[in-house]
Amino acid sequence: MTQQTLNKLAPLIAIIGCDGSGKSTVSEEVLTFARRFGAAEAAHLGKQAGNIGRAIAQLPLIGGLLDRIIVKKTDKTRAQRDKTSPGIFTALIIYAFSLKRMHRFKRMLALRRHGSIVVTDRFPQLELPGAYDSVELSTTADNGLIVGWLARCELRLYEWMTSYKPDLVIRLNVDLDTACARKPDHRRELLRDKIAATPLLKFNGAPIVEIDSTQPLAVVIAEAKAAVAHTLTKRGYAPTNI
Repeated sequence: MTQQTLNKLAPLIAIIGCDGSGKSTVSEEVLTFARRFGAAEAAHLGKQAGNIGRAIAQLPLIGGLLDRIIVKKTDKTRAQRDKTSPGIFTALIIYAFSLKRMHRFKRMLALRRHGSIVVTDRFPQLELPGAYDSVELSTTADNGLIVGWLARCELRLYEWMTSYKPDLVIRLNVDLDTACARKPDHRRELLRDKIAATPLLKFNGAPIVEIDSTQPLAVVIAEAKAAVAHTLTKRGYAPTNI
């Protein structure tokens, strides 16, 4: 993606961080604040597989069993990445979620082309394959014909999405105990892995503002708004009522 093409798009502000870091709350506040500078819209760029899994777990009678099966298959796929291939059915599910993310990404781009500032909850990355918001199928594993093809297709999707660099990334940093307290329905080991991966993401060299989200919410929001104001002003936007 050329810089000239990116400059034709309205600003993109990505809010990233582990579950429990406050992404949803901060995203809502940042969106309201960005609307002081012009038209602004929100976009969620996660796969949302976790939300579906937790909804399944709440089903009467069979929910718990289905959730345990899904967790077992997911853990096995992560543990064996780059070594062995998942089954075709599992690979199809993984790829379907990637397609779902791509469609949301395309809608986000359409908003930017029409002049709306976009604030995203999460953003795809390729720096840590297998970590959150990245590819889950490996192109180097011992894949069969179909799974190998799906892995290559998924990689191309992410190469395309990550070619777009956010104007600003607000990285919300949180410790494990705080994240677990805020998200008691999430498994501790998965939150641990996400927290470890978060500071390693560079998002194609995008400007990143680090915010300690264990601070009081008012402080976190104030720091996020200051970063947004700086970025939008730099892009030539002026606030109408601050």
